[in-house]
Formats: sequence, C-alpha cells, structure tokens
Amino acid sequence: MRVLAAMSGGVDSAVAAARAVEAGHDVTGVHLALSAKPGTLRTGARGCCTIEDAHDARRAADLMGIPFYVWDFAERFTEDVVDDFVAEYAAGRTPNPCLRCNERIKFEALLDKAIALGFDAVCTGHYARLSTEDGLVELRRSADDGKDQSYVLASLTREQLSHAMFPLGDSTKAAVREEAAARGLGVAEKPDSHDICFIPDGDTQKFLGNRIGQSPGLLIDDETGAVLGRHAGVHEFTVGQRKGLGIDAPAPDGRPRYVLSLEPVSGNVRVGAAEKLAVTEIVAVRASWPNGVPLDGPVECVAQVRAHGGTAPAVAELVGAELQVHLREPLTGVAPGQAVALYRPDASGDLVLASATIDSTA
Repeated sequence: MRVLAAMSGGVDSAVAAARAVEAGHDVTGVHLALSAKPGTLRTGARGCCTIEDAHDARRAADLMGIPFYVWDFAERFTEDVVDDFVAEYAAGRTPNPCLRCNERIKFEALLDKAIALGFDAVCTGHYARLSTEDGLVELRRSADDGKDQSYVLASLTREQLSHAMFPLGDSTKAAVREEAAARGLGVAEKPDSHDICFIPDGDTQKFLGNRIGQSPGLLIDDETGAVLGRHAGVHEFTVGQRKGLGIDAPAPDGRPRYVLSLEPVSGNVRVGAAEKLAVTEIVAVRASWPNGVPLDGPVECVAQVRAHGGTAPAVAELVGAELQVHLREPLTGVAPGQAVALYRPDASGDLVLASATIDSTA
C-alpha cells in the first residue's frame, strides 16, 4: 500500500513509520506545520510541532530512506482546534483539543488530502488497535493501558478508520523506546509532550484570558447561596477544580470547595463540597460510531470521560439525538464539553462502541 506517515518529530510516530516501511509499504513521511509562528525550541515535555520537531521528523525519515514533506495546516488548525477550544471555554464547557485535532486535522484534513493524492492509508503513532470483523474495521484499546489513546480516536468514523494504520497498538511505550534506540533513531529518549501543543508555556488561563478578555462574575456557594468571591471569567475554571479558586474565606464547615458548575450567561461559578461532584447520569450529543453501528436499545458497557482514567460500568441508550448514559458507579469531575466514550470488553480487548460530547450531567 501507499502509506502517508504523519511524523510529529516524536518517538512514537517515528517508530510507527519505520514499522510501516519494514512491512513493505511504500511510505512517505509528512510533518504538519500547525502554527503560523512556531517556536524554535521546545522546553522539555512542553509543547510540540515546533521547528525542532520538524527537524527531528526529517532526520528520522532520512534514516529510513523515505521521502519527506512539511505540509502547512496552520490556518485549518487555528480554525478547527484553537478557535474551537477558546469558544468552548467561553461558553463554560471543557473541550479536549487532542480529540478535536485527531478528528478535524489528522483524520479529516490530512486523510482527505492523502486520499486525493493516491495514498491508501495514513499511519500515525497512536496507541490503539484496529481489528476486522466481517470485513468491517473496529477500534479497540491498545495493549498498553497506560498509553491507550482510543478515547481521543473514538470520534472517528468507520470510513476514516478503514484508511488508518496504528502500528504501535500491540506495543508498550517502553518497547517502542527500546526499538527506536535499536534502529538508531535520535528521538529514542525524547520526552513526550504533556501539555496542550498550542500553549507551550502551560498557562492555559493566561492564554484564554488574552483571547476572551475579562467577564467578571461571582463565586457562589451552592449550598447557601453566599457570595464567596469574584473572578475574571468562567473560562478560568473547569468542573472539579479545587485550586486557584480565589475564595476570600474558608467555608463555614472548614472543608475545601470545588467547582460544581459554570454559568456563562450570569457569570456565576458555583462551588461546593466534593460529594456534590458525583455524577451518575450523563446526557451527550453529536454521537459518533467508529464501527458504523449505532446503539440498538440499552447496552451494557464501560464509560470513559477522560483520556486517562475516569471509567465506570454503565448502561447506555440512544434516545432520539441524545446518548443517555447511566453510570453504575459515580464519577467525579465530569464536565460539559468533554467526550464520553463507550467500550464493550471482550476476549479481543475493549471494543470502542461510541463517542459523544457531554451536554449535561446529574
């Protein structure tokens, strides 16, 4: 097959590309330039998609002896990922930019261009597995639970997944680093990026404040209705947050307070005790079905609400346009704007059933 390998400049995408070459595919490497003003250097594990990353990707491609290009997706990335991120926070929701990047950039914009140029598949360094059942592709968790990225891929369609390759799905991160070193790849020990790539200094609050501006509001005790403090905008908070609330005085009971809900219209941020964060009901919208099959009736599954962790057994049902999820065990820190992914455990590993955007909780 003709394969386009998305090479970020990190160890995972480099090893994924090398495995595609070793498997006999006709591989071309491509690095996506996602920023109009990329920094020249990254700082440790902060940020990605810098000029340094592009150079690392090119050196890896040269070592493999494959063609390599840099494609400018900065404008599309700004519109579909950065602007969406800012708008969601301004509306009092908590988005996942990595999920949006996979959906809109790597497996929409990039895949569409790859197919138009005659490539059969896009290869990435994601930790997830693809299997085939009755000729149809299915998305599953990776073998490395600690690195599994099926959650941020769960919004992809069956058609998109049929043109995807995830060569690292059966590997652990430790094994990938060892293989990179054995192959002589200079990125073998390069640290992973742990921050939002377009906020390399890690200061999300400052980034949002510069773009949204101030929209002052009140911190309200959910139990008593008392005003506990003031803030510069709901974009400074997310459900479940404890630190940095700026509360003027301790609560009467002396217990810490957490963000329970955000009200962007009034500007109020409601805070309360930890037990009020417990969620057992989720209503989600804009559902996607990576295996191409919508839920038919109530389905026993496992729900996941964060990229790592945040899982509980559940019963899910599609009611009209809403995906209604009843959690058999409560979860905390579940925020509108996040994604809920549904899994069905089986002998071949957890199968991804659906993904949808959380609209409300109870």
